[in-house]
Amino acid sequence: MFLHMKKRAFSESRRAALFRNGKSQAVRIPKAFEFEGDEVLIQQEEGCLVLRPVGKTGSLLKALDHLGPVSETFPDVDADLPPIETVNL
Repeated sequence: MFLHMKKRAFSESRRAALFRNGKSQAVRIPKAFEFEGDEVLIQQEEGCLVLRPVGKTGSLLKALDHLGPVSETFPDVDADLPPIETVNL
């Protein structure tokens, strides 16, 4: 099963300065693109670096909101199970 992220158009772009921070390369992010918090996820996609904000625990609904529709049909996993018996207490 493959889940696809919605592609979002970039509405704005700017140049940003690169600099060294110890042995790491860093980028100075312009104020207009600031992230909340003090951590981001970094990922390389098709030769580009993508920064994503680290969400708070419990942001499953936000993550699911970004997923595209699933085109696969799911198997009927309980088709071979016996019927549920009614239990009288």
